[in-house]
Amino acid sequence: MKEYKTESIRNVALVSHSGAGKTMLAEALLHFSGVTTRLGSITDGTTASDFDEEEVRRQLSLYATVLPIEYNNHKINIIDTPGFTDFIGEEISALSVSDAALVLVDSVSGFEVGTEIAWNYCDKFNLPRFLVINKMDRDNANFIKALNSVKEVVETRLIPVQIPWGEEASFQAVIDLFSMKAFKAGGEVVDVPAEYLEEAQAANMELIESAAESSEALMEKYFEEGSLSSEEIMQGLAMGVQAGDFVLVFCSAGTSEIGLTPLMDAILTLLPSPADRPTVMAQGPVEKEELTCSDSSALAAYVWKTTADPFVGKQTYFRVVSGMIESDNRYWNQDQDSEERFGTVYVPQGKDMLPVKVIHSGDLGVVPKLSDTATGNTISDKAHPLILPLPEYPNALYRVAVFPMTQADSTKISPTLNRLCQEDMTLSWKNDPATRQTVLQGMGDQHIDVIIRRAKTKFQVNLLIDLPKVAYREAIRGEASAQYRHKKQSGGSGQFGEVHLTVLPSSEDFEFSNDIFGGSISSNYMPAIEKGIKAVMKEGVLVGFPISGIKVSVFDGKEHPVDSKPVAFEVAGREAFKLAFLKAKPVLFEPIMMVKVTVPDENMGDILGDMNTRRARVQGMDNNKGRSVINATVPLGEMLRYTTELRSMTGGRGVFDMEFSSYEMVPSHVTKEIVAARQKELEEK
Repeated sequence: MKEYKTESIRNVALVSHSGAGKTMLAEALLHFSGVTTRLGSITDGTTASDFDEEEVRRQLSLYATVLPIEYNNHKINIIDTPGFTDFIGEEISALSVSDAALVLVDSVSGFEVGTEIAWNYCDKFNLPRFLVINKMDRDNANFIKALNSVKEVVETRLIPVQIPWGEEASFQAVIDLFSMKAFKAGGEVVDVPAEYLEEAQAANMELIESAAESSEALMEKYFEEGSLSSEEIMQGLAMGVQAGDFVLVFCSAGTSEIGLTPLMDAILTLLPSPADRPTVMAQGPVEKEELTCSDSSALAAYVWKTTADPFVGKQTYFRVVSGMIESDNRYWNQDQDSEERFGTVYVPQGKDMLPVKVIHSGDLGVVPKLSDTATGNTISDKAHPLILPLPEYPNALYRVAVFPMTQADSTKISPTLNRLCQEDMTLSWKNDPATRQTVLQGMGDQHIDVIIRRAKTKFQVNLLIDLPKVAYREAIRGEASAQYRHKKQSGGSGQFGEVHLTVLPSSEDFEFSNDIFGGSISSNYMPAIEKGIKAVMKEGVLVGFPISGIKVSVFDGKEHPVDSKPVAFEVAGREAFKLAFLKAKPVLFEPIMMVKVTVPDENMGDILGDMNTRRARVQGMDNNKGRSVINATVPLGEMLRYTTELRSMTGGRGVFDMEFSSYEMVPSHVTKEIVAARQKELEEK
């Protein structure tokens, strides 16, 4: 592939709900432009975009894939993104390095949940976009109905620039309102049929008026002369699209390769090159700096994706925001405070890598085998280090406990999870000391399932998952005393220690006092007693969770001049503490989360009713652009699978966020259930 300068590059993301035809439209564009010799198939697993074995198995896009197309001396970097909401992180990463988007809508299903989410992220990144009504050759395809479904949700003005020639099986061409010609499969151009001429002429006038509205100069000329030249129409539409004043509407059928030529022409003519986009603010050595997308600017490349494969090695995908990156050079990673040696740099094309000498400003590239660089890092010059801002990713709220299947797997679990999390900005893991579990957090059950399978196929690590335990805390409400004598005689020197102690609630996590008068226990045994008590507090007494908010007073005991040893008093202190704890009205405290749920207005009643079943306390309700927002405090134990359940209740249109608020006492009836479950678990072991 030849080199392309910034002005000749277009970075365009394909986004939509799953199943709207992104992958096959990308496949059609590749075939139509001559990149591939035949049209791939999702069913056969032969598309250029979905090449990962898990994507082939599921027949579903899981990762963002770069597919460059050379067309009319320009390079269009098509980025095919997943449409399933569990993989929203890939879509966000792709949009963060795109300059525009094609938002696809299924001609039958209309504007779906995933499309709405993608549209909102395009707004967040301030991306110009086209709306493409796709799959016009499907049974029950309806262009007007699909377009109206979008108008009901979005506020942006939508202007059709094409109308379909037929629908369903009779869909044979798109009537292009720019050229007033009809484009059939394979790019064949014919005149507009007579039955569509009046409709096309009326739509063409609306298009010209919209172009004129983009600037005062064009508006004045339109009023004076009653028309605009083709160049002026394109100029006005480009200004309106790039300013976000309106969105142009196209139609297509990817698998039939209808509507591709005018779509690609419009991408080159109306969508911005990287040089046309707003400047980016980066953190420099002293202060923030404004970066212009130009080869002559200071180098700043954003790493938007990494893949770790034991056979291929680590691949680092980047976008050059400013400056240039050349093969066989050294660059600086300010985030990691390390220098990286770049070998040959490549242009990614699906699973293939095309070697190039230089990646120009605004282009996308990939480099293998970097040592320290991770997703989200910035590559720059050591003499002029820069850090680019990170896009905001949603919090991962779907949690599972992860266990190694075998002893061999247990030694590899940490490095494997680290490598997987380096690839995915919406994935994280931690060891929870309270529950003694390894907890993996993702965007949903499908996301976690893909990660577990990836660990097995790519890294040969077999993992099991289970519902994570809630990190309860044990405490007491009353005061109680107990004593315990530890006596062990088995020939030779024995063990002896007797401890009398009192436990009572405290505002501190733990207080320990030696209140013995008369020296019944030597003070040098006190550290051993405290050690035994702390060991129990770490393990818990009631259901096996850490104990906090307690004071222990040792007030009496006995020792033996020969047999007393620190280990004896450690055991005695431990057992005396257990007895006293169980007599001092033990209770459980649970983590309470501050939850914010955003749902369509029509789902408000169902959500409030469901919240009542989760022991929630609603703190307030609000309305934001036709969506209801509910703020509530909810026990974490009631929210473990809320991601899946909320999607089910709202048809996937509900979202929520939560963060830790406080610990509160568990109601007695719930405590009994938790204790019973714990006893059953111990019996099974």
